[in-house]
Amino acid sequence: MSEPTLEDISDYDTLKGQKKKVVWLIILVGLVMGGIYVLSYTYFGNVSDSLPVEKKIGNVPVE
Repeated sequence: MSEPTLEDISDYDTLKGQKKKVVWLIILVGLVMGGIYVLSYTYFGNVSDSLPVEKKIGNVPVE
């Protein structure tokens, strides 16, 4: 049994049918998730009750 070649794939040059819908759905979901992230970061990103850190961690001991 051999692996399929690019010439054997029916929609190598252009996506058609169900595959095209799946690709557009993935792109749309990615854009929506990015938009939700940007909106939530803008809305909840300003933290006013953070604690100031005065000491820096020098060396972390490894056991």
